[in-house]
Amino acid sequence: MAKTAMNPEGLPIPRGSYSVVTIAQPGRMVFVAGQTASDPQGNVVGAGDARAQTRYIIEKIKKAVEAAGGTLNDVVAMNIFTTDVRNHRDINETRREILGSNFPTSTMVQVVALARPELLLEVNAIAVIP
Repeated sequence: MAKTAMNPEGLPIPRGSYSVVTIAQPGRMVFVAGQTASDPQGNVVGAGDARAQTRYIIEKIKKAVEAAGGTLNDVVAMNIFTTDVRNHRDINETRREILGSNFPTSTMVQVVALARPELLLEVNAIAVIP
């Protein structure tokens, strides 16, 4: 898939780990439901650690996209719901470690709570796979 990230002139330059605009050439769209740091047995991975939860969640998204025939490079959008926006730096630094400079568009919002109090964030994603 041809994916081009851009930050158009006249719009603020992203300070986080995202692109303002992502253009994806035709392909199959894959929507990954919100993922949390819960393992297959329902245990929370990385309780109290935003970096560990971010890493685990992105690994789950990677597995989901790979099951559909793609890679993390095919992800064009991620939405992050966090219970504490002060975790912004840890979340973004971890995303940069995993994604490199291949950033999808992204929105991060603070929410009052997630399904369990130990969960610090939930992330959904959209990929376009050739």
